Amino acid sequence: MKPIYVVGAGLWGAVIAERISSELARPVRLIEKRPQSGGNCHSAVDPDSGVECHCYGSHIFHTSDETVWRYIRRFTTFNDYRHRVLTSFRQQVYPLPINLMTINQFYRKNLSPDAARALLASEAARDTGHPPRNFEEKAVSLVGRPLYEAFFRGYTLKQWQRDPRELPAELISRLPLRFHYQDRYFADCYEGIPLDGYAALFRQLLANPLIELELNTDFRERRDSLPPDAIICYSGRLDAYFDYRFGRLEWRTVRFEIEHPDTADYQGCSVMNYADAEIPYTRIHEFKHYHPERPDTGRTVIYKEYSQTTGPEDEPYYPVDTPDNRRKAAEYRQLAAQTPGLFIGGRLGNYRYFDMDDTIADALREYETNLKPYLLAERETS
Repeated sequence: MKPIYVVGAGLWGAVIAERISSELARPVRLIEKRPQSGGNCHSAVDPDSGVECHCYGSHIFHTSDETVWRYIRRFTTFNDYRHRVLTSFRQQVYPLPINLMTINQFYRKNLSPDAARALLASEAARDTGHPPRNFEEKAVSLVGRPLYEAFFRGYTLKQWQRDPRELPAELISRLPLRFHYQDRYFADCYEGIPLDGYAALFRQLLANPLIELELNTDFRERRDSLPPDAIICYSGRLDAYFDYRFGRLEWRTVRFEIEHPDTADYQGCSVMNYADAEIPYTRIHEFKHYHPERPDTGRTVIYKEYSQTTGPEDEPYYPVDTPDNRRKAAEYRQLAAQTPGLFIGGRLGNYRYFDMDDTIADALREYETNLKPYLLAERETS
């Protein structure tokens, strides 16, 4: 039988490797360029504070997909954490997503849900003259210009380093608007943080002895040494696999400044956004708040997050959704579909923003729909 290589030990690659090894009893070689598995979900204990940190930014698991929830709970137990986000604007703190509390606090009113709807509709009507053509126009059509200028414009400029009028309208569709006091960030049925952390979750996912993990290994450098008939399950950059034949796909990335304030609790919450354009970072993560069930170490650690354009050596986080990037991504996907023995998926492979549950669902779907039938057919003919 042909050898199987999985590229990338993040969620997509780990799930693919687990399924092949556990269900089909096939050996898998898992190639990862970082010194640990887990991709951007990786967590580790900060030695100075004793706090377990999400090393590549906050990762809160949430889903309403029963299949995904049943699958991932085979490898970990989740705590009862429920994510809430606050945003700082002009030295005042407001709850996000925008909800009835945000609206009343911002306008210094005590509006009912219907009155809040009417207020935002009247604010939006001042600017609405045609269907929204970009991010700014879409946001203003939803919340009016005052709330847009306060909570969206400055943050978006920092996040994307582009004028919001240059960004697609659908980008704002991920951000809910609520006319009640529910301040949970996610509305999914299931939510939490792995009790033992994400590193422990990945150790369980990759525990099958048929999985051989190669860390600190760049697939592009290893590629020429692979057997010519190797089956490749790839979750790296879509354009990189094909040596950027149609040009590079654009990504945004983030960098973090790590600080250890001399206090037991710096901000009183896990994530604080900063909407003011003049504050250079987009948000601050304080990871101790993700595990209220753990003993307090009496110390803390914070990560200040900065958004920037992805360079050749940077880790890509967010695809830049422009017509040119969509065109190039479609050309790469068509080329991938025509490549025998190649299975591509995940956030980088699909050139789409995926939450963790989306990534798991994509891996399970790719395995059941394409990869498993291919491997079973290969077994019958070998």
